[in-house]
Amino acid sequence: MTSAHSKTTSISIRPFQYRDLDDIERLSVDGLEIEECDSAEGGSTEGSSAEGGRTEDSSAEEARQALKPLRRWYGFLKCLSWFPNPFQHLFCIYVAEVKGQVRGMIRVAPFNRTRSTWRVKQVAVDAMVAGNGDRPMPMDIGSQLLRYCFEAIWEARTWLIEVGVTDKTALGLYRQNGFQPLAQMTYWTIAPELLTALAEREPDLPNLLPVSNADAGLLHQLDTASMPPLVRQVFDRHIPDFKTSLFEAVMDGMKRWVKKTEVVSGYVFESQRKAAIGYFQLQLCRKENQPHSAHLTVHPAYTWLYPELLSQMARIAQDFPNQPLQLASADYQPEREEYLQQIGAERVDHTLMMSRSVWHKLRESKPVSLEGLQLSDVLQGLQPAHKPVPGRMSLLNSIRLPQAAANPLRDQVPEVVPVPKSVSDQTHSAPNDPSNQPENPPA
Repeated sequence: MTSAHSKTTSISIRPFQYRDLDDIERLSVDGLEIEECDSAEGGSTEGSSAEGGRTEDSSAEEARQALKPLRRWYGFLKCLSWFPNPFQHLFCIYVAEVKGQVRGMIRVAPFNRTRSTWRVKQVAVDAMVAGNGDRPMPMDIGSQLLRYCFEAIWEARTWLIEVGVTDKTALGLYRQNGFQPLAQMTYWTIAPELLTALAEREPDLPNLLPVSNADAGLLHQLDTASMPPLVRQVFDRHIPDFKTSLFEAVMDGMKRWVKKTEVVSGYVFESQRKAAIGYFQLQLCRKENQPHSAHLTVHPAYTWLYPELLSQMARIAQDFPNQPLQLASADYQPEREEYLQQIGAERVDHTLMMSRSVWHKLRESKPVSLEGLQLSDVLQGLQPAHKPVPGRMSLLNSIRLPQAAANPLRDQVPEVVPVPKSVSDQTHSAPNDPSNQPENPPA
């Protein structure tokens, strides 16, 4: 335990700065890539892509392309991170320094609107780092980066990652830091010839409707019903996760204009049950070197929608360059995987989705015994803030008390009770006084 701790003490974790962009690009391209995946099922329903089957050259090029807007808009993005907004955590990156040199980086992002679940998008460690002497191992740097995010991001109750099933180094790192398997993901590619064959079939979708913010409740119900309870608890999505604000719509429009992409979405409405039973979203690219991607959600009780929705997506893709279509399926969706195998789709990647819960420990205070507490200290809120104003009874008592003090023998002398006037007193009064005359004189 002592040797392991000494290796990790020389690692310092901090948020990235502009001067770290060159090192971040180097780590993303040449470093030991522990994790880099954006799940099609793990992302928001509003848009995510399957990225399976990528080569090393394509991954390096994607890393460079992802850093271009960060270099160009660093000042603007830095200002956005200072106040709450939808793009506050767009580039949430931390770097690990060893003896003043950047040797590792981690990129994280919130998974839902409430930011109760976060995902690890990328972890990269310098491949030249060797654990000799006081130098930490790459696994130590990766663990320190993960633990720093667990402690620094207090609003995250659950963490989500996705790693290849053949990457033993990454699996060992995440298992060591408390991640447990959640679901198995399979990424598929449908060839352009197969898309053309699917487009020839007329889909039977009489209640296919466009998606708007008014349909967020229906999409949330569909998303809840399409996954098991454990996955639903980890994702922790709510109705606002399926809405798009005006600011997000403008930013997404600019992003699509730059990347020359177009998004088409729709859902199938069941009029009898007043519920959505199927949803699809297509991200179509007008560049010939990039494939199309799709996100698909189907209610488990309406699996017959898979052929209909795929035929509809194939028809829409015919108006764009002839490129393959990529989509994902989970192990809790056996009907989708069976249908994709049946039509001849190619399986290009297989990953494992893992999750970890984080319980932040509250600060412990020293216990205080009740014997040492004074009543005035405990009931601070009940103490008078000003001198009390004398009332009617208190003013009367203040007048009587000085008189009692001036006559100390007053209490010893019996009090004389006044006697009413008698008849004898009336005889000695003046005879001409009308008050002494009787009311009814005798006859």
